[in-house]
Amino acid sequence: MASVSLGLWVGVGGRYEPEALCGVSHFIEHLLFKGTRKRSAKQISQDVEGIGGYLNAFTSEENTCFFSKARHDRFQELLDVLMDMFLNSKFDHAEIEKERSVIKEELAMYLDQPQHHVHEILNAVLWPNHPLGRSLAGTEETVDSIKRTHLLNYLRSNYVSSSTLIAAAGRLQHEQVVHAVSRFASKFFPGKRPKFLPADSDQGCPRLKLFSKKIEQTQLAIGLRTCSRHDERRYSLRLLNTILGENMSSRLFQVIREDRGLAYSIQSSLCFFDDAGALTISAGLEAEKLPQVLKLISRELRLLTKTPPSPAELRRARDYVIGQIELSLESTTNQMMWIGEQYLNYGKIASPRELEERLNEVKASQIRAVAQDFFRTERLNVALVSPLKSEKGLLDWIRL
Repeated sequence: MASVSLGLWVGVGGRYEPEALCGVSHFIEHLLFKGTRKRSAKQISQDVEGIGGYLNAFTSEENTCFFSKARHDRFQELLDVLMDMFLNSKFDHAEIEKERSVIKEELAMYLDQPQHHVHEILNAVLWPNHPLGRSLAGTEETVDSIKRTHLLNYLRSNYVSSSTLIAAAGRLQHEQVVHAVSRFASKFFPGKRPKFLPADSDQGCPRLKLFSKKIEQTQLAIGLRTCSRHDERRYSLRLLNTILGENMSSRLFQVIREDRGLAYSIQSSLCFFDDAGALTISAGLEAEKLPQVLKLISRELRLLTKTPPSPAELRRARDYVIGQIELSLESTTNQMMWIGEQYLNYGKIASPRELEERLNEVKASQIRAVAQDFFRTERLNVALVSPLKSEKGLLDWIRL
């Protein structure tokens, strides 16, 4: 490869935050780009982009990652910038106030994007009164209340050596990376890996939340609680999701868009956490078409609980998933993401070949079995951003 990708991972994210500090991990992510003792915010960007590189970060529910990419002979420069950001950021008062305003603009932007907003509502319905149900960016109130002392105390308590991983991929040798990183090791904060509040797995009835808004299109999101990333059923779920709605060949896309033209976009996706998970279906459509779409989604979910997929459909789904994995790993960034997520989430790095072997073992009967486990009315969660004024009767259109 011509490139190297480097990631500095921390096994902490939104679900580790107390309610009063909701959004603090995301706030810290922003501020680590805003200047160190030897680099201004502009110099941080210039020192990576000026060598033809790329620099970014993300915060998720359970992990935070700062990552960069450049030509393989620039690895040392990438490492120096990332380590400087992580270990020496100043958290300047003026920068905190500027970034506070930037994050509030980010929150406003998401509210103006119904297709994003509906998923934030769905998370709150799926995980009520729990950190998984809160916005990763926080709220205006929490962002306003977070002070410099909160940021620094949270950083020192949670961004500790036992939670931190350096992941690299590309034209490198392992010993080369270990040697380069070792000179920074003593500068990381010591401490035990933080813990999060377990997710409550009980749900006894379907739930729905409507956010009424004067818009042209209704945004729909349906969530079904599934299992954690450690559950063996995740392999069957991965193929079930592909059959249901992951691509243009999927049942939902064919039935709702191609056959009837009821929605421009419709898809399904999976999310897995350490102790929980969900399958999500989302669509954008005209409000008057909502009853028909909900009934069709219900029908497709019920069909998967009653009849196993055909051998040809299972083969196509398996070939698609394996093909997507192999194609994505031609990128050094995706290889770095793979090893970072694998190690932090499982404590080991499974090879893509191991995953492919497990997918090849999945039988059609197992796909029907996981559909029967999870596609149940009491597990339903529905969120809508829509010009509709009332929730009345909406759940009657979707029954499993």
